[in-house]
Amino acid sequence: MRDSTIARNYAEALVTLAQRADDLEGWGRMIDDVATLVTEDVRVRRFLESPRVPVNAKKEILNKAFTDRMPRLMVRFLEALVQNRRQLLIPQIAIEYAALVDASLGRVRAEVTLAREPQAGEMEAITASLSKTLGRTAVAHVRINPDIVGGVIVRVGDYVKDGSVRRRLGLLKAKLVHPSR
Repeated sequence: MRDSTIARNYAEALVTLAQRADDLEGWGRMIDDVATLVTEDVRVRRFLESPRVPVNAKKEILNKAFTDRMPRLMVRFLEALVQNRRQLLIPQIAIEYAALVDASLGRVRAEVTLAREPQAGEMEAITASLSKTLGRTAVAHVRINPDIVGGVIVRVGDYVKDGSVRRRLGLLKAKLVHPSR
């Protein structure tokens, strides 16, 4: 089975647990925090991926680290991931979880690429415009890429709208170099 399918299955289980607890958003923040920890902290990632550390030791450390910070079911979920040797899928599970929650709440995720950090009010305007265009509540995730020079690139699933200055300059260059096209 592919990792994305496995991550999706675990995310579905996590959604079920979060629905029982009636806290989809809170559980989403918790799995995102753990995913960030696994992704950004090299020591944590090495600890979790090391075959030299017994599974029971990993579960015990997770239990001590999260018992006072998370609901018992969330800690048990993380322990189950370790038991089944799926702990390195936590970042993928967090992504799949967010996608499932968004789908169930009628939201759509949009990746918005800007050349610079947005000023106050810009993100709200972009999100409102996306929501109106898509007919659903949009959740914008911003990436900064100075290479686009200006403008915005919006990606929603497989749909990409490239309104970047870099693209427009490329089109202008193509017209100047090959005017007959």
